[in-house]
Amino acid sequence: MDRVNSHGIPRHQLLWSLGQVKHVNKARREDSCLLCCTKRVNEAGLCDVCYALLDDEELKAAEKWLSGVGP
Repeated sequence: MDRVNSHGIPRHQLLWSLGQVKHVNKARREDSCLLCCTKRVNEAGLCDVCYALLDDEELKAAEKWLSGVGP
């Protein structure tokens, strides 16, 4: 299935991107979700909708950012 916004990263690269400080910091700086490019992102660089759809492994990686630990 094609993505609605082709500027975001592909979903299969999310886990890797959450491990890259420069990717998450860029998303936070630009206030643009890593996946869908919508505004209002959290500390992991994800909007509320995309954050809610994470699988277990992705959620663990995102929670590190939310707790202030980072990758």
